[in-house]
Amino acid sequence: MLDLKFIRDNLEAVRENTRRRNAKADPDRVVALYDERNRILASSEALRARRNANAQAMKAKLGPEERQRLIEEGKSLKVEIAAQEQALAGVESELAREASKVPNLSHPQAPPGAGEQSNRELKRWGKPPEFSFKARDHLELGQTLDLVDFDTAAAVSGQKFYYLKNEAALLELALVRYAFDLLKSEGFTLTITPDVAKEEVVEGIGFNPRGEESNIYTIEGTGTCLIGTAEITLGGYYANRILDRESLPLKVAGMSHCFRREAGAAGQYSKGLYRVHQFTKVEMFIFCRPDQSEALHDYLLALEERIFQGLEIPYRVVDTCVGELGGPAYRKFDLEAWMPGRGEAGDWGEVTSTSNCTDYQARRLAIRYKEEGRNVHVHMLNGTAVAVSRALIALLENGQQADGSVRLPAALVPYAGFALIGPRGRA
Repeated sequence: MLDLKFIRDNLEAVRENTRRRNAKADPDRVVALYDERNRILASSEALRARRNANAQAMKAKLGPEERQRLIEEGKSLKVEIAAQEQALAGVESELAREASKVPNLSHPQAPPGAGEQSNRELKRWGKPPEFSFKARDHLELGQTLDLVDFDTAAAVSGQKFYYLKNEAALLELALVRYAFDLLKSEGFTLTITPDVAKEEVVEGIGFNPRGEESNIYTIEGTGTCLIGTAEITLGGYYANRILDRESLPLKVAGMSHCFRREAGAAGQYSKGLYRVHQFTKVEMFIFCRPDQSEALHDYLLALEERIFQGLEIPYRVVDTCVGELGGPAYRKFDLEAWMPGRGEAGDWGEVTSTSNCTDYQARRLAIRYKEEGRNVHVHMLNGTAVAVSRALIALLENGQQADGSVRLPAALVPYAGFALIGPRGRA
């Protein structure tokens, strides 16, 4: 969340940023609650000072009347202090709730507007394949080659779940190892994270664990959630800790399963593997000093590009407009891969994103470092290395051949153990 004093001192700018980002937040209410909290704190401090003075006075030699007066005053102060503490708890609870709705500031170069049409294309890499045949989508390819089974998964687990089979199962493992090896060479600490996180960590990262708009599965009665991304478990790794300045930036990567409700998600572009309730992902995360974060955001984007260039997948880079930024993000870049089976003639589909969240998440998670004797909140950045389900779409659709087989990119062959996926017995 934003610094509360910053919101109060820059209220007009925060109001405007909230409006531009279409956020359901009330910065004025936050400032009113912040001022009320400070008033109660000051009043409580004065009452405690009086209580201490009262206790000190009771130590002197006193007559019966004076002692009784001090006793009554002490009782009254105790009641007043308890009432103030109760009022403070209520105000602080509402303040935390309202402050969490106020989005991060937006990078001055982030495109204005709302909706995908307002995003700015920055560059393209690769050339979409030209086929001498009508391109098949990944659903048809997956069924023909016996790679994905949605029907059985729907019967066993429900809609939007799937079984990966045969070469597709090996491809998931190959993609994870391919991404891990690249990130290891870049100095990332590799992890396999828990798939569950406490609600306070989920909220600290900026996800809403409850309510109709939540995209998170809550495990009832446990105070925990299934994670929607390893951003949650990686970001929470250093919660409530003070990091060594000389250790920054810290680069970590994590593989996890990701669980998303995808409530309300529908449409032709949501079919198949593109929008599902469970998938495997390798996530990148960086903790750094504020002066490092913009350059490291570009670095994460460059790594995403390297990964998809190695996979020989044509893509474009998109600068996300302010109206589409998630609450914690200061700026976000998306990689959109060319998917030949998307729509009538092929189209772009998001496969990765990388966000600079500045100190927005670090404030709630209390992740800091020492700078000239004072505690400073770190900046936190995240980026997708590989979201397996969407990478599979791009691999199958771009690698399809006239005879119905699928060719793998050379970089993936050593990890997969095969170069071609054909009908059973031809792989």
